[in-house]
Amino acid sequence: MKSLENPGELVREVRACNHRAVARLLSIVESGSRRAVPFLRELFPFTGRSFTIGITGAPGAGKSTLVDRLADVYRTQEKKVGIIAIDPTSPFTGGAILGDRIRMQSRCVDPGTFIRSMATRGHMGGLAGATSDALTVMDAAGFEIVIIETVGVGQGEVEIAQTADATIVLLVPGMGDDIQNMKAGIMEIADIFVINKSDHPGADKTESDLRALISLSSRMDGWKPSIVRTAALENLGIRECADAIEQYRLFLQRSEIQRNQTIQKQRNRILELFCRKAHEIFLQNKEGEAQINNLAALVVDRKIDPYTAADRIWEHIVEIITAVEGKNPENATDS
Repeated sequence: MKSLENPGELVREVRACNHRAVARLLSIVESGSRRAVPFLRELFPFTGRSFTIGITGAPGAGKSTLVDRLADVYRTQEKKVGIIAIDPTSPFTGGAILGDRIRMQSRCVDPGTFIRSMATRGHMGGLAGATSDALTVMDAAGFEIVIIETVGVGQGEVEIAQTADATIVLLVPGMGDDIQNMKAGIMEIADIFVINKSDHPGADKTESDLRALISLSSRMDGWKPSIVRTAALENLGIRECADAIEQYRLFLQRSEIQRNQTIQKQRNRILELFCRKAHEIFLQNKEGEAQINNLAALVVDRKIDPYTAADRIWEHIVEIITAVEGKNPENATDS
């Protein structure tokens, strides 16, 4: 591992798909350290080749099993597969509860598959805060298919649609009021609906309800979400699911939709990084933490409103940036 202490060597090893190097860089990325940024900048020109599949759904719907079975299909096609399994943060250690690796043990010994469990660490929306950066690393490493399994938080889990190229929403028959379960944001994000455990009672009703909802809705891109029935544990319907993903991938290729979606995703990413940068600049300043606490107290006492408080924070950030530029203009953007 000594060679991996050299940043240039680490980048080369990642691009060569050295799993130890990929794991090492992902650890740096997950730590939130600014040390990851130079690596990500160097790797970014070599990205844009992987196809990302997001799989979301309620806990217990069978997401991990479906991921495992889909990975097997792609490996038979000799494609390198990366898997990012988002796990709940442990209340004791702060790390990921590695339930996904328990269900994917067969994948761990496959040299063409790389699995990374990531803790949410308080990040909302079903993903970890470092998911986008992890995708950059896996893309540059040459994984043709990257599957993201979200933590499974329910109706509010829509962030995956802003990250993945194709979003699969996993449903299970007999989980109460199906229409109620399918409402809210999660209904709008699906490119493909998978009814897993479709050998259970209620699968026909779930499918008919889905078809009714899809017929009443329309998407700007003209795509009608596919419905696939699977029993992942029995390895049934997995090929059909992979075929539905391929149909959607081809649909994206035949239109300008994919480019427009990618532009939107990068726009969101730029804004996210900008907000993170502003947050870091403010809190790294020794007076920042005290100032935000004072402003919060003033808002509670109704002496100022939150909007004025936000304006004051922004003014303070501008002052910090101006001071840094005056001292060291060439490094101001890296402060």
